[in-house]
Formats: sequence, C-alpha cells, structure tokens
Amino acid sequence: MHSQHGFRFAVRARKVAGRVLFALAFSCSASLSMAQDEVKLSDAQARNLGVRASRPVAVRTDLTLPYPVRIVIPTPQLWVVSAPVAGMVANLLVGRGDYATAGQPLVVLESPSFVSQQRDYLHAIAQEHLASQQLKRNLDLFEGKAVPQRVLEASQAEARQAALVVAERRQMLHLSGMSDEAILRLGQEASISGTLTVNAPQTASVVEVTVSPGQRIEQSTPLVKLARLSPLWAEIAVPAANIRAIRAGAKVEIAGYPKPGKVVLVSETIDPATQTILVRAEIANDGELHPGQTAAARIGFLSTGESAWEIPYSGLVRRGEQTSVFVTTAGGFRLVPVRLVAEDQDHVVVSGPITDQDEIAIGGISALRGILSGLGQ
Repeated sequence: MHSQHGFRFAVRARKVAGRVLFALAFSCSASLSMAQDEVKLSDAQARNLGVRASRPVAVRTDLTLPYPVRIVIPTPQLWVVSAPVAGMVANLLVGRGDYATAGQPLVVLESPSFVSQQRDYLHAIAQEHLASQQLKRNLDLFEGKAVPQRVLEASQAEARQAALVVAERRQMLHLSGMSDEAILRLGQEASISGTLTVNAPQTASVVEVTVSPGQRIEQSTPLVKLARLSPLWAEIAVPAANIRAIRAGAKVEIAGYPKPGKVVLVSETIDPATQTILVRAEIANDGELHPGQTAAARIGFLSTGESAWEIPYSGLVRRGEQTSVFVTTAGGFRLVPVRLVAEDQDHVVVSGPITDQDEIAIGGISALRGILSGLGQ
C-alpha cells in the first residue's frame, strides 16, 4: 500500500517538475511571457514561428462579402410557343435574339390537320344553317297545326345541337391560332388554307428557336422560346452560416452593374452538396445583364454603425462561439475579440476595436494559440 502511494506521488512530482522546467526553459530561451491574452515575442521569434501579419481593409458595414451569382430569366416572363397542330415547318420568320411584338408572326406551318379543322368548321356551319331552316319550317307548320308539338321540340333540339357544334369547331380554330377575323372570313368565303401562321403571344425577345424549316413536328412540339428580359433574377448562393443577416427586401449590388436590385426570396431549403442557401434578387435590366451570366453580388443588411474590416480567413481565431484576432503590439501580439459580420472560404469581415493602422496576424496562428494555451495551464 505504501509502495503504491509512493509511486503515484512520484509520478505527480515528475509531471509538476516537467511543467516547471518547460515553462522556465521556454521563458529563458525564447524570452516569452503572457499576461491575460497577450503574447510577448520578438520579431526574430515571430519569424521563426512563421507568424505573418497584414493590415485589415476597411469595408462597408451594410454589405456582405461577394457571393457567386447567376443571372436567370424569371419563370413568369418565359413563354414556350408550341405547335398547335401536327404538320411541317414551312418557314421561320424570326431568329434567336430578335425582338418580337405581340401578334407578330413567328413560324409558318403546313398542316393537313389544320385543313381538316377548317373543313369541319364549314361543315358545322352548313349543318347549323339546315337545322335553322328546318326549325323555321316546323315552327310555321306548328302554328298552322300541321305538325304536333313533339316535331317542333325535336327541331329545336337539333338546332341547339348544331349551334353547339359550330361553337366547338370555332374554338378548335381559336386554339390553333386563328384570329376572330380569320375565322369570320373563313365562314364568309369558305376558302380553306393549307398553312397556319403561329404568332407571338407577348412582346418579348426570342431566346431560342427549336425547329428548322422542313422539319415535321407533332402537336405541342416546342417551336420558339420567348422571354421578357427586364427585370431579371439574380440567384445567389449564400453559405448557410451567413443567412441570418439577410432578409427579403435587402439591397443587392452586382459587380460591374450600376443599378442595385432587391432580395425577393430567401429559400427555406439548403443545397446538401454545397451547404448554401438560394437567395433570389430582382434587378431591372437595361441591356447590360444577360441570362446565363455569372458575376459576384453583395447583399445589404442593417448596419450597426460600427467600422468593419476585411481580413484573410486564416487570421480569424475561433474559440467556441467567440471570434478574435491577434493584433501586433510593441512587444508581441494581443488577442482582441471581434464580431464576425460575414465570411466566405477566403475572407472574413469583422467589426471590433481595431483600425486600419493595426497589423493582424494571418500566419502562424496555430503557434500563437499554442503559446496561449500552454502558458494558460
């Protein structure tokens, strides 16, 4: 029992002696000391430890660091013009990049189906005319008591049915792209056309033409894609850690573009591959922005009135929820608490009691933290 107690005492004594010898050797050979969060180092010692320092860059406190952004067309401003009937592309009247006004012809189709629709419409008109005449005759006969009431009622039902068929055939022609004037002219002249002109539904730019002359197509085949290019959406990938400072309505600035936009959506879902959250901004476009373009965007947030500084990511010291930086002093470095404003993979923006005249350690941080950790035991 006495031997075990003596053994444990000897082990503790050796540990204490080791720590004392280490501290004495470190302080005597390297001339290092620590008071609270301050480390005293000579320039030569700092160089030997790989410590490097640089001055922080002043930045605006109402904008985040730049995030990658992609310019896209808002989905409500995008139209796909499809073939209303099966047939063949006879002619293309627009090309990619053209500006089309509402009602402007885009594509000319040759379609047997369209010919059949016109024929069916004319046949329905003829049948309605016959049913109306028959109803008129039976009405006269009924008034003269030459036919029973059931004959008159049957004629009325046939006339109503014929009118419904005409309305149905007219609607089919409408869906095929014929205007009211063209349908009226067809009924008056009975002139069936073998071609159908597909017109632009909205005033917009042609962003894609998906068919070629001579190509045979089925009904609903996409022909032309139209889009209104102002405003546009800027889709920004924001790291999930930074999303709390961003709100709908915040100002967005695109690098190289003078007009700011505003945030219209902060997504509630996260991209599992990149750990980013989609922030969508709406930006008025005067022709300088183009769908598919990539750039960098800064997003505004409410400023606290503090000064903010951008430093390399390597210069930030994290201890739990606290963030700090090592600021150079006359005899070494001092750990200064700061508030993290924004960050990306290369830089951070912080605010706190530092100035543009201070030098912040951006290299050898592990060595400085090790010294603080060792001397603080």
